[in-house]
Amino acid sequence: MARAVPAVFGSEFHAQMPVLAYENSAWQPVRWQSAHDLALAPGAHALHYGSECFEGLKAFRQQNGRIVLFRPQANIARMQQSARLLNLPVPEEGAFLEALVELVRRAAADVPDAPAALYLRPTLIGTDPVIGKAGVPSDTALLYILASPVGDYFQAGAPMKLLVETENMRCAPHMGRVKCGGNYASALPWVLKAKAEHGANQVLFCPNGDVQETGASNFILICGDELVTKPLSDEFLHGVTRDSVLRVARDMGYTVNERNFTVDELAAAVAAGAEAILTGTAAVISPVTSFVIGGQEVAVASQERGNALRKAITDIQYGAAADRYDWLVQVC
Repeated sequence: MARAVPAVFGSEFHAQMPVLAYENSAWQPVRWQSAHDLALAPGAHALHYGSECFEGLKAFRQQNGRIVLFRPQANIARMQQSARLLNLPVPEEGAFLEALVELVRRAAADVPDAPAALYLRPTLIGTDPVIGKAGVPSDTALLYILASPVGDYFQAGAPMKLLVETENMRCAPHMGRVKCGGNYASALPWVLKAKAEHGANQVLFCPNGDVQETGASNFILICGDELVTKPLSDEFLHGVTRDSVLRVARDMGYTVNERNFTVDELAAAVAAGAEAILTGTAAVISPVTSFVIGGQEVAVASQERGNALRKAITDIQYGAAADRYDWLVQVC
């Protein structure tokens, strides 16, 4: 019988989690503890000065019963990048990957069948209990990993309305590629405003007309056989799913054009029949159904290509297609 998944995404966790501590200038051996509580000093650096970052990736139960991780090395590399940019201790790849694999082994019974998955949330926090260190990095840290069975975040046919925001930024431009909670919190006022005033699901941040990303996903425009997306920069998150989609799309015959483009170009492309998608770990791909631009809602004519790209990725994850890219790490 397939593992039932909670109705609320990411609301239940496997009973145990691995914890790696950085103490005395070195990463210590992994220890295992309850995932229901975490002892942390009230003066911990992360709580006062935002020295924290996280990742999101999934383990999948494939058609043949194997359990695999999807591109864990890419997520580890991105957390290492975030740690460097936040001046946190940088996790070691080997121990990090071993902890991920062992957690999925221990939680194997919690990995649901397709189209659900086991969501993994590695979190790195600065733990120095000194509130006088506002201008000094934390010398100690904890890396812990939560595992949560989740359902399919994507609902075919569900509306995905984006409000195009041209005045405000998602976050500070030099912090955009850091996956940290502060970036999501800074986008929240505009997301809530868009929902209240326009019934929008998300906000597409386009400061000064430069199309970037939403509050929680990367953005790609599909103009016939061409994918257009902003080139990698410090201003937005370097998504693992974004990279996966671009690589698969090239093999499907698409031309990939990573360049800057404007809201005016976006509006003209949609009026001419272009599609648009959001990419991220939770939903893989969410085809956009409409935009609110300058107070006017503009419908997107089709989601066909976006859905085909999504299927190409999920077929690899669930074992319905060969892993031509060496993306999967078999766990058990």
